[in-house]
Amino acid sequence: MLDDRKLAVLRAIVEDYVSTNEPVGSKALVDRHNLGVSSATIRNDMAVLEEQGYITQPHTSAGRVPTDKGYRLFVDRLSQIKPLSSAERRAIETFLGGAYDLDDVVGRTVRLLAQLTRQVAVVQYPSLTRSTVRHVEIVPVAAHRLLLVVILNTGRVEQRLIETLGPVSEESIGHLRALLNTCLDGCGLGEVPLAVADLPEKIGADDRPLAGAVLSVLLESLVDRHEEKIVFAGAANLAHVDFSQSLRDVLEALEEQVVLMRLLGETGDSSTVTVRIGTENPDEGLRSTSVVAAGYGTGDMTLARLGVLGPTRMDYPSTMGAVRAVARYVGQILAGS
Repeated sequence: MLDDRKLAVLRAIVEDYVSTNEPVGSKALVDRHNLGVSSATIRNDMAVLEEQGYITQPHTSAGRVPTDKGYRLFVDRLSQIKPLSSAERRAIETFLGGAYDLDDVVGRTVRLLAQLTRQVAVVQYPSLTRSTVRHVEIVPVAAHRLLLVVILNTGRVEQRLIETLGPVSEESIGHLRALLNTCLDGCGLGEVPLAVADLPEKIGADDRPLAGAVLSVLLESLVDRHEEKIVFAGAANLAHVDFSQSLRDVLEALEEQVVLMRLLGETGDSSTVTVRIGTENPDEGLRSTSVVAAGYGTGDMTLARLGVLGPTRMDYPSTMGAVRAVARYVGQILAGS
């Protein structure tokens, strides 16, 4: 175990290296930090830290840089995650609050995270396997066009346009709407096809073409879509980062949905921010990166995860604060939808 002074030296090395991208020497630590000891004492502490694998010397006569082990100890011993400013919180709330459906929420979230952290942002859609239907609405928008709106308990809103062969009466729309909500209220998505199988028999012959068109779009929207979907943004933020592996390896890994799923980790407690550093990442192409992730959801239900990927030399306190704050706001928006 390291004593408090050596932990303070390690913390100072991490902070300076993240800030300057230059190896850190004992003189720089004395000049920049109030450690209360001499340069010789700091050199001795640095020798111990290096011997135990927390820092390393990239080349002769250079200062030291943190290792993955050093970053891990730094993160584990963080006294607090850096909170966002009032202006940043208001900007997040305003930007995300303007979203009109789940696709827009996810799109805004991934762009916002990339801008806040200057890293690659990754957002997982809420899993459809845990979704149930909350409400179905059919809205006429033109003489031959309807808008089907399906609201799920996860906050996901599916909207699809339906072309009809001719004008449809309000009475026909109202009757079909009522039947759909009776059949589907609280219904799991995997159960939707069976739940609506005999619905056309409950409708008069004149309205069956309408019911067929609506059911076709409904099943395509809810059942036939890919279960797990992940989006990312901000890959250009990696352009000026020096990785121990090639940038191409990192970008190729990001293109794989399976890799991104593993990257975010298992969906757990939405209040917990997790950090994977360097070799802790499961994919070989991402061993020179770190991932900060958190779950988001409604109430006690964690629906999915979001996070950012960047170099191991990242500002962990600020990045963890941004990820946690955005995850909370997304959960609040979905809870209110």
